[in-house]
Amino acid sequence: MFAKNVGTVDRIARIVVGLGLIAGFFLNDSESAWRYLYLIGVIPLITGVMSTCPAYSIFGISTCKTS
Repeated sequence: MFAKNVGTVDRIARIVVGLGLIAGFFLNDSESAWRYLYLIGVIPLITGVMSTCPAYSIFGISTCKTS
């Protein structure tokens, strides 16, 4: 569906950051309204798992190795 434009190192970094932010959501105080900002970690997690980034496509960037 989407062209692969996220390389291996970029992909691993996105997955780690995404999981860290989502973990912060669950570890943060449940009464804090700001804790929902941690859910933004879903975006780097999905782009890392799918190996594609819509923003990279728009700007013509690719961190993938060309074989």
